[in-house]
Amino acid sequence: MSKKILSNKNNLQVLYEDNHIIIVNKRAGDIVQGDKTGDKPLSDVVKDYLKNKYSKPGNVYLGVVHRLDRPTTGIVLFSKTSKALPRLNKLFSEKKATKTYWAIVKQSPKSQKGTLTNWLKKNPKNNKSTAYSKEISGSKKAILHYSIKQVLDNYTLLEIELETGRHHQIRCQLANIGSPIKGDLKYGFDRSNKDASISLHARRLQFTHPVSKDQIDITAPLPNDAIWNACKI
Repeated sequence: MSKKILSNKNNLQVLYEDNHIIIVNKRAGDIVQGDKTGDKPLSDVVKDYLKNKYSKPGNVYLGVVHRLDRPTTGIVLFSKTSKALPRLNKLFSEKKATKTYWAIVKQSPKSQKGTLTNWLKKNPKNNKSTAYSKEISGSKKAILHYSIKQVLDNYTLLEIELETGRHHQIRCQLANIGSPIKGDLKYGFDRSNKDASISLHARRLQFTHPVSKDQIDITAPLPNDAIWNACKI
């Protein structure tokens, strides 16, 4: 079941909402949850939206189901009820949600499609992961599947499905094969994007609704800039 965009007020683009869940299209630069920067997180923006829309007194309940890196864009799912949150957490932990990403890279992978398997180890000092071909102490297995979706004038659009959800997984694994994501200085791209984003977009999310059992299938519109506009296929 797909839904059209419901709202774009206050720069919050709501893609889907019902009694138990709300799905929004995150902008580059938004943080999903509060951190040491003290910047207002997307979770608080969504709470404000719900409080105003439904004239709710007091605090608004909102459960964070998953996160996206700050410079990325695309689908973020929140739970509006304490009933739905543990069910959604279970669904994600059991890998019963299908997450599809689009990434723009300068250097195309050698194969039209493929599977990348690495062991990633996070370094908390620089908030960066390193990919290894074999398991090492403290590493976690990471698997993703990619395909070349479109070849642009100077870049290539990849479609990616995650089998695991590791720290900076897509960014790290693509950089490891020589295809860092456009704008991603941390993982080896040679220059930043003007808005400090990286060209990685959580494009589509498919899962079974935790309460109604309906099939939810949501696609997030692409950011409005020249490179993404060339990918509207």
